Amino acid sequence: MTRRFVIEAVMVAVYGELLVPKRPVEYVIPYSTIQELYDMRDSSEPVMPDPEDDAHVKTVIGELIAFFEEPFNKKKVERALTMPWQKSPPLPINDNVSFTVVYAVDNAQYGEYFDPIETELILTCAREKAPLLSDQPDMMDKVIEAEVPVAMFDIEDFDYAVEEGLAEADLK
Repeated sequence: MTRRFVIEAVMVAVYGELLVPKRPVEYVIPYSTIQELYDMRDSSEPVMPDPEDDAHVKTVIGELIAFFEEPFNKKKVERALTMPWQKSPPLPINDNVSFTVVYAVDNAQYGEYFDPIETELILTCAREKAPLLSDQPDMMDKVIEAEVPVAMFDIEDFDYAVEEGLAEADLK
């Protein structure tokens, strides 16, 4: 059975192990986080504190952008952008990983407490009934404090999340 997670596109670039899970995984990625990849690639600001790591992550960001710009993938993504909350068909990365791009829309439901990207991630989790995979403890704390009804896993717990996961009933 394929495990599904909502994730920001940059997390896939930063954490290479996400592309080699032990079981099939589908990453649901809000389109706005793909747009952020362009900003990160073109920015002089480092993505990672270590210069070598930063150079590597920016290379992977470039590869992800190239993947999404491949004509076949680009066409699938563009179809998803025709209506709010529309999803692309799965974009296979390898035998165990696929991306699904969702045209998430920030409806300001959590806008006072979360930034627009965080709000889109939360709303995508709720709509897709899939947990969020993140490396941001501050966001996790805010989700708990605000009692937002979504499941989250820290990236450090990725192997556990893939192996054990959550039951469908846990996500309702």
